[in-house]
Amino acid sequence: MKNSLKNEKCDFGEFKNLIIPPSYLTSINQMRKDKKTDYAVLASKLGKQWTPLIILANSRSGTNMGEGLLGEFRILLNPVQVFDVTKTPPVKALQLCTLLPCHSARVLVCGGDGTVGWVLDAVDEMKIKGQEKYIPQVAVLPLGTGNDLSNTLGWGTGYAGEIPVAQVLRNVMEADGIKLDRWKVQVTNKGYYNLRKPKEFTMNNYFSVGPDALMALNFHAHREKAPSLFSSRILNKAVYLFYGTKDCLVQECKDLNKKVELELDGERVELPNLEGIIVLNIGYWGGGCRLWEGMGDETYPLARHDDGLLEVVGVYGSFHCAQIQVKLANPFRIGQAHTVRLILKCSMMPMQVDGEPWAQGPCTVTITHKTHALMLYFSGEQTDDDISSTSDQEDIKETE
Repeated sequence: MKNSLKNEKCDFGEFKNLIIPPSYLTSINQMRKDKKTDYAVLASKLGKQWTPLIILANSRSGTNMGEGLLGEFRILLNPVQVFDVTKTPPVKALQLCTLLPCHSARVLVCGGDGTVGWVLDAVDEMKIKGQEKYIPQVAVLPLGTGNDLSNTLGWGTGYAGEIPVAQVLRNVMEADGIKLDRWKVQVTNKGYYNLRKPKEFTMNNYFSVGPDALMALNFHAHREKAPSLFSSRILNKAVYLFYGTKDCLVQECKDLNKKVELELDGERVELPNLEGIIVLNIGYWGGGCRLWEGMGDETYPLARHDDGLLEVVGVYGSFHCAQIQVKLANPFRIGQAHTVRLILKCSMMPMQVDGEPWAQGPCTVTITHKTHALMLYFSGEQTDDDISSTSDQEDIKETE
């Protein structure tokens, strides 16, 4: 019996094209000792379909769902390719890619859009180190709430265990490679005789000034005071609704057009009486709303997340934001641009980049293209719009 087990060869099963075999890593270590770096020769034995997958999970995301996912992935894959980013930062974990054949690795990020941004920042560091040929394609398993980037890429708004982890791996194998624009947001404070260094952010999703940034700022302030109270998706949405309703009455961001100047590709834009300006890189905003599209009853320029263009819209207040989210109103489409410049002339205003809010005094905000990220798009996931469209078609059939 023992001899028969010894002779039995493990083929790694269904996910063999995602698994890094222990024997491969042993051989790599020997090659490094011999000062050889031609890993492609070694990888050729594993076949052309071998696209090893590295798991980067945030154990604190999604009410600690990330922690459970780590265990499940370690069962299905080689544990050495599964990382908890709270213990092993992405910049360190991604060095595993340099032990794999060029352009072969894929990464699955389990977490919110913030975790995805953290990983993409680490990928940018690989470029700086001259490791561009090892850069992986990135897929997303969204945890928590919001997750507009994940939704744009076809992975949905939030994973809650509705499909088995094995199916998640199958989806990654079926996904297609695409590019995502990433943008540099530079905030230069007025005054201080240029002594202060400008603040810099990297934007994947959107930048905004106005009511949605104010809601995010209030939400973050209360979550920091009592984080245990914000572990429920439903409660989080209820808190956002409360602050949105409050702003409808108070209108803290009114007369924005008198407080800011906006330039698109160097041309000054005259603004109506707005309360907010939102600069979009992706299709979804505000937890699943197709902001640029609006109600879909008007013609508008095509928006893509890989064309080097930003979409800029205005909103008239929190109530207008709510109307857009339920497709009862269109945004005020200001235009598209390669470079956006916003000058805040006076007073403090709430701003946000990818859901990270702050209160900002007089400044100049300049948004320019930074780089591209290599992402994985899954076309099999139904987004909110797809579900709505399917429901509408079923209603029509029933009426007929």
